[in-house]
Amino acid sequence: MTRTEEAYAALRPTPTALTVAGSDPSGGAGIQADLKTFHQFGVYGTSAITLITVQNTRRVSRVELLSPDLVREQIQSVFEDIPPRAVKTGALGSAEIIEVVSTALEELGRGCALVVDPVMVSKHGAALIAADAQSVLRKRLLPLATLLTPNLPEAEELTGLRVNSLEGMREAALRIGELGCRAVLVKGGHLPDGAGAIDLLLDCGQFHEFPSERIDTRHTHGTGCTYSAAITALLAMGMNIPDAVGRAKSFVFRAIQTAPGLGAGSGPVNHWAGFEEPL
Repeated sequence: MTRTEEAYAALRPTPTALTVAGSDPSGGAGIQADLKTFHQFGVYGTSAITLITVQNTRRVSRVELLSPDLVREQIQSVFEDIPPRAVKTGALGSAEIIEVVSTALEELGRGCALVVDPVMVSKHGAALIAADAQSVLRKRLLPLATLLTPNLPEAEELTGLRVNSLEGMREAALRIGELGCRAVLVKGGHLPDGAGAIDLLLDCGQFHEFPSERIDTRHTHGTGCTYSAAITALLAMGMNIPDAVGRAKSFVFRAIQTAPGLGAGSGPVNHWAGFEEPL
């Protein structure tokens, strides 16, 4: 065996992960951010595109949904040849797409960790999920989730609660947990000034807190996608949920801290950031 062959053999079996999400042509969010993040963690990334956006760091001007059949066929093609160890979902767009994604993961994704990022609104305020799709999300996809990762506005949308404090995050996590997902990570990046950026994980009935300082920057485009993708990559590598969240939180903090400052609006985070020990 040559040295090159030995090197490739040492990589097998390579951890793999699938992202089912929308496309961001500016590269800061969606499948582009997910695949960059998977790669940074040494995880081979595959993708199934659900919708295509026209956007940059300043605006979203168009969102076009792909046909549900095309989304389903993408997922099936990945599972039949390069089955993932973990899957994450991002922007799904419609009730029909959520339905086919849920059915495909029920049939094919047994044994895979599933991270659901309930992307509802873009950084620029554009709706990325139809109103009638929210009930399908709750009934079909959330019960399949290993981990759900809502930010505060999404937690409010899912529960009907006002969530602007750590206590409110606890109540929201408990309410969301009743929808059937195994674990819930409520992200506190939208907490009032002075509260920091604490995230709260509810896993198997236990709360875990992940505090960090808030970084004063406008360059946070794709933070949620990058965070959930990092968790997905770590779960694909066999890490447990609390440890994966802690390591991913550290990675995202450094990605924001070292953002390259691209674009005239809310620029992307740094997907080349290191992933040292948790904060």
